[in-house]
Amino acid sequence: MPKMIITLSDKAVSNAKPKEADYKLSDGGGLYLFVTTTGGKLWRLKHRFAGKEKLLSFGAYPAVSLAEARSKRDESKRLIAQGIDPGAAKREEKQIEMAEEIKAALTFKAVALEWYEKNTPIWGTRHIEDVLNKLNKDVFPVFGDTPIIDIKPSHVLACVRAIEKRGAVETAHRTRQIIEQICGYALANEYAEINAAALTKGALGKVPKSTPHPAITDPKELAPLLRAIEGYTGSCVVRYALMFGALTAVRPGELRHAEWTEIDFDAEQWNIPAEKMKMGEPHLVPLSRQALAILKELEPITGASRYIFPNGRSFSKPLSENGTRQALIALDYQDRHSGHGWRATFRTILDEVLGERPDFIEHQLAHAVKDANGRAYNRTTFLDDRKKMMQRWADYLDSLKAVAKVIPFKRVVGE
Repeated sequence: MPKMIITLSDKAVSNAKPKEADYKLSDGGGLYLFVTTTGGKLWRLKHRFAGKEKLLSFGAYPAVSLAEARSKRDESKRLIAQGIDPGAAKREEKQIEMAEEIKAALTFKAVALEWYEKNTPIWGTRHIEDVLNKLNKDVFPVFGDTPIIDIKPSHVLACVRAIEKRGAVETAHRTRQIIEQICGYALANEYAEINAAALTKGALGKVPKSTPHPAITDPKELAPLLRAIEGYTGSCVVRYALMFGALTAVRPGELRHAEWTEIDFDAEQWNIPAEKMKMGEPHLVPLSRQALAILKELEPITGASRYIFPNGRSFSKPLSENGTRQALIALDYQDRHSGHGWRATFRTILDEVLGERPDFIEHQLAHAVKDANGRAYNRTTFLDDRKKMMQRWADYLDSLKAVAKVIPFKRVVGE
């Protein structure tokens, strides 16, 4: 490589003054100082790459000194010797720097909401609501504004242990799993370098064994409960929800999210879409005369809402989980019966008192029932039989409310 002729000095660069026209002060090797009429002093490198003349900018003096400009020139010459275009390399480096700046500004909340939006099309309604509630209530207030690249296991633990301390151990575990999925999404998309939440596995206490939902299965005890619900003086929507839950034996979440568009009054049935069901399969609930009567009484009250049982504060939202729970507490049944308990009541009494076929009962409860060949039944299987069974169930509940006499058990446990 020929020896470069150096013509500039720090003093010459510092003393360069603007003239009537822009001019150049060469330093050798293609490097020169471009002095503008306004006094700007810009370092530039004139070079050739792949047979073409090109120009590279190194910044302005004095931010970039003469020594730094020469160092940049020498580095560019080295790249050219290796067959690398220094201009392209500089652009790539700039893009990387910009990407890093964007990444640094990307908060956990921004990534979480991006992950959430990508998953909502494949999630059920209840899961969508549950995930967003957990994020808004317990996660975003703790580290939602923290850049995703700065999230550490300590952030995650501080969040979930606070949930654990208030006694919601299972919620703490589920929230940690949600955070882990978000951090995994960030890692896959190169927003982060580690999955901080994955490193917290095993840090929480074990989830206590679940206790069965309290449920009244003795007809003698069920009659007073039915009369108490009918006489409930709180919200009429809650009262109707309790009554409708008793007649249909659906899960509380399915009851709360029931929509008017799912009701077929002509066919006398409720069509619950797959995304609302625990098993991910559509379910059909035949409606008794009593269930239809409740809907017709409710229609003038909540018919303008999307939901049959809307929230008392907003018709655009479904009844909250606490709606029927608080009513049962007010009726002094909190330790004896629950919204989910209607399913145990339904199964036990239909089998042991009314003598209904167990497969009809299980199918109506939307449990995984299979035929002799191991195939799952579809939602219309035994529909006529189930419709008759649901009417007998409704009539039986009416009989319990109306008279003190209770139909004896068909079978006695232990016989």
